[in-house]
Amino acid sequence: MEQVALHYWWWILALVLIAIEVVLPGYFMLWIGIAAGLTGLVVLMAPGLSVLAQALAFAALAFLSCAAYWYWLRPRLVRDEPGEQRLNRRGEQQIGQRYVLAEAIVNGRGKAKVGDGLWLVRGPDLPAGSTVVVTGVDGNTLLVQALH
Repeated sequence: MEQVALHYWWWILALVLIAIEVVLPGYFMLWIGIAAGLTGLVVLMAPGLSVLAQALAFAALAFLSCAAYWYWLRPRLVRDEPGEQRLNRRGEQQIGQRYVLAEAIVNGRGKAKVGDGLWLVRGPDLPAGSTVVVTGVDGNTLLVQALH
């Protein structure tokens, strides 16, 4: 084992840590593995480093790589999909959509064809077949306006 250069041991440790990340995903061991790989590069460039200096370099690089993930990369990976905030509020997902009235709006109430079903709508009196746009939701009733 004395014949294997010390930087190779850091790279082996990096591979083991990254393999653990593959088996047990969570993004944590990946960054520690990257730090081990970088420590291997440091040891390759400065082969006379003591074990203590290598351990300190590894600790510092592990901290920096985890911090880089947490403060720089992680915010860029988080996706805020449109409609995600309204995932379980189907009526609110309809806001801005256009639909055709299946039943005329009389005295402020009617029905619109939404997908393969009918939804209650409230808005100005309009004849059946009119196109409306959803402007809001009140319970399970869509608030609509005529589309001009």
